[in-house]
Amino acid sequence: MDTDAVAGAAESTGTAVAGDSAPAPPVPGGPGRGPAADGSGTQVSGTGGPGVPGTGPGSPATGSAVPASGACSRTAPDRAGSAGTADETAALHTGIRRTLRDLLDKHATGPRNRDAVGTPEGYDSGLWAALSGQLGLPGLALAEEYGGVGCGLPELAVAAEETGRVLLPSPLLATAGIVAPLVTALGTPGQRAALLPDIADGSLTCALAVPGGALSTALGLVADPGPGNASSAGWAGGGRAGGIQARRTESPPGGWLLYGEADQVLDGHSAGLLLVAAHTGGYPRSRTLLFLVPAGAPGLTRTRRTTLDETRPQARLQLRDCPAALLGTSDTADTGAPVAAALAATGARAAVFIAAEAVGAAESALRRTVEHVRQREQFGRPIGSFQAVKHRLADLYVRVRAARSAASWAARHPDDAGLALAQALEALRTVAAETVQLHGGTGFTWEHDAHLFFKRAAADELLFGPVHRLRARAAEQAGLFTPGDGTDPADPAQGTRRRRSTDPAGEDVAR
Repeated sequence: MDTDAVAGAAESTGTAVAGDSAPAPPVPGGPGRGPAADGSGTQVSGTGGPGVPGTGPGSPATGSAVPASGACSRTAPDRAGSAGTADETAALHTGIRRTLRDLLDKHATGPRNRDAVGTPEGYDSGLWAALSGQLGLPGLALAEEYGGVGCGLPELAVAAEETGRVLLPSPLLATAGIVAPLVTALGTPGQRAALLPDIADGSLTCALAVPGGALSTALGLVADPGPGNASSAGWAGGGRAGGIQARRTESPPGGWLLYGEADQVLDGHSAGLLLVAAHTGGYPRSRTLLFLVPAGAPGLTRTRRTTLDETRPQARLQLRDCPAALLGTSDTADTGAPVAAALAATGARAAVFIAAEAVGAAESALRRTVEHVRQREQFGRPIGSFQAVKHRLADLYVRVRAARSAASWAARHPDDAGLALAQALEALRTVAAETVQLHGGTGFTWEHDAHLFFKRAAADELLFGPVHRLRARAAEQAGLFTPGDGTDPADPAQGTRRRRSTDPAGEDVAR
C-alpha cells in the first residue's frame, strides 16, 4: 500500500480531522481555519515497515489501516526536500489521524473510558488489542526488522495527539513512548529480538520503574537535585541507603538481585515487563543501571495506587531480593555511562509524546467549551456572545495554537522537547481551568468530562513537570543563566542572564 492509498482509504471514513477542520473559532468573524495538519514539510525517519492489516472481523475498528508497507520510507525526505515529499508526509499524517479518530470516537467515549479505568488493567483490553493488533500502534515507531511499522517520532506524536484528545487510558506512553526506545538503545541483539516484536504487536506491555517518584528527573526533563558525585544519580538513591539497589549473584552466574521500592510507576500494576532503574557499586563506584523484571518474578509485589487522574494508573513496586536481568552488555554494567544518555534521549521522545497528548486534550476541551457557550443562554442570549467570554476563548485559542506549533516543531527537533512540553502542559492547565469555569456548575460534576481534563492537566504536571522546572532545565542546557553567589541555577527567578556586550572591550555584561 503506497502513501496515496493510505490517504485515499482514510478519506473514505468521512471522519473530521484536526488537520483539515479545527474547532469553531471562539470569536465570530475570526480565523476560520484550525490547526493545520502536522507534518507539512516534516522530515520522517524510518526504513519502512511490514504491511499492517486493516481492521478484521470482530475488531471495533471500521476505518482504514495505519500506514502500511513502506509508507514511511517513501515519505523520507531527499536532499532537495521536494514538495512531493511534504505532500506525501501530510497525507500520511492525515491517514493516521482519520483512522484513529474513527476508532476512538466510537470506542473511547467518556462513559467507556470511565468503565475502562475501573478494570483490573486500568484500560480497555479489547480496544488495546484493536489498536495494537489491527492498527499496529505500539510498533508505529519501531523498525521493520522487529515487527514495527518503521515510522518515526512525528508519526507517533500524531497518534499521541489523537489519544490525548479523548484522554484514552492505555499503556501506549509507558510501553511505546518510554520502554521501547530504551530497549532499542541499550538492549543486546538477543534482548531486542526477544522483546521488541512482542511490544510491536501489543502482546507485551511495559513500564519504567524509578525510585522516589522521580520519573521526570530520571528522564532528564528537570535537573537532578542529587548528591555531588558525578557518577551517581541522586534520583535513584545516589549509591547510599534508599532507592533500589542491585547486587550480583553467584547462582546463576551473572545474575542480579534487586532490593528497594518504587512509587508512581505508570501502568506498573498491569505491565508484563518492568524496566527497573537501580544502583550498584556502592557510593565510591556508584552507577545507575536498568534491569528487566518479568511480572511474575519472585520477591516482586505490585500495588495499584489511587491517583488523581485515573486515566494514568500508577503502582507501587516493592522488590525484595527480586531476580533480574541486566538490560545491555557487561560493558554497560561496568561503566553505566550509556544509561544516562539513553534515558536523556528517551526523555526527549517521551516529552514530545506527552506534549502532543496535552495539545490534543487542550484542543478537545476548547472545542467542547465553544460548543457549550454557543448553546447556553443567559439574559436571553448565548453566553458566547458576551465580549468577556469571547476574549477568554480567544486567549485560549492562541495558547492552544502556540502549543501545537511547539509540539509539532519538537517532533522534528527533539532537543527542544522540554520547552514544548512546558508550553503544552501550561496550555492544557489553563484551558482545562477555563473549561470548568465556563461550564458552570455542571463542569464540577462527575458526570461531565470537564473535570477529567482538569485532572489530566494537574496529574501530568506533577508527573513530568512542574512547568517552571522544565523551563529552568531548558535554560540551563542552553546556557542562558549563570549562577551567581548564593543563587540556584534550577530556579529561573535567580541567577544572571548574560549577553555579549557591544562594548569595544568585548566584556560580557549582565542583563
